[in-house]
Amino acid sequence: MTSIDTPATTGDTPIGFIGLGQMGAGMAAMLVSSGVRLMVFDVNPAAVSAMVAKGAIAAPGIAEISQQCEIVFMCVPGESEVEGVVFGSSGLLANTGCLQAIIDTSTVTATSARAFAGRVENEYGKIYCDCPVSGLPKRAADGSLTLMFGGSKQLFDSLLPVLSIMGKQVLHCGDIGSGQMMKAVNNIMYNINIAGFCEVLPLAVKAGLDPLMVESLLTGGSSSSFASEHFVPRILDRKFDGDFPMKAAYKDILNIQDIASEVEAHLPLVSAMVETYDEAIAAGYGGESKSAMIKVSEQRLGVTVRRSDTQDSTDLLAD
Repeated sequence: MTSIDTPATTGDTPIGFIGLGQMGAGMAAMLVSSGVRLMVFDVNPAAVSAMVAKGAIAAPGIAEISQQCEIVFMCVPGESEVEGVVFGSSGLLANTGCLQAIIDTSTVTATSARAFAGRVENEYGKIYCDCPVSGLPKRAADGSLTLMFGGSKQLFDSLLPVLSIMGKQVLHCGDIGSGQMMKAVNNIMYNINIAGFCEVLPLAVKAGLDPLMVESLLTGGSSSSFASEHFVPRILDRKFDGDFPMKAAYKDILNIQDIASEVEAHLPLVSAMVETYDEAIAAGYGGESKSAMIKVSEQRLGVTVRRSDTQDSTDLLAD
């Protein structure tokens, strides 16, 4: 594996950041607000302008970032975008200049991450590491994401001061691809949790339970989780926007299926969760948040899970 010296994180050499969408914008803003000299690019000029207003440097294109930055972070929607940004005719490796390492916070399969890293090193003598993130846009905006790094420990240690600006929990997971595998494990547990309460909530209402009392249980009892605390109140308020669309998040499922196939694992619970997601997407809810899958169960049982006009989210549990 190619090695590099401790990268510049302050001073004259900027760090590059490509992709200023829902997650990338918050991550980049945290870096800028912490004093990191950041050069940014996004296909949306308005996103770049917003970051420049916060103190970032606008790059005319991706090639300019690779010419001026040793370390480049990227946060793009998926594998085809990674391919274009890294290997495209106007991409990072078209004219590398100062570029030494690419830190990819996008979600791709572990297999693809290893393939990208191999091409970057073998054909260009540079470093590609996977560092997917977990958390919603609000966590990106306040620097409390979980970052899962796959790559050399030496590079991880040198980047830790920068990574820690963007994440509250920063993990070195192992070699290339291990970050993606760790995220897949985390997100499958997360997705199973969402599918579970989206199935149980309509059942509880159909059985005559008070939805506000059920909300208090799922967000404050032994079954509570980050997913339930975020999504259950929004379900009762009938808010199914503002989060990653279900269809866009489906790549997490593909990642765990890829890993399961690689190790020949049988995952019946995962299969049941995938069936729930597939049914919701087929019903036309793919553009809404993951919690919109509850609508399938609601329609099946003839109920709607919502709070009444007189209810609020005050915790009703005694302890």
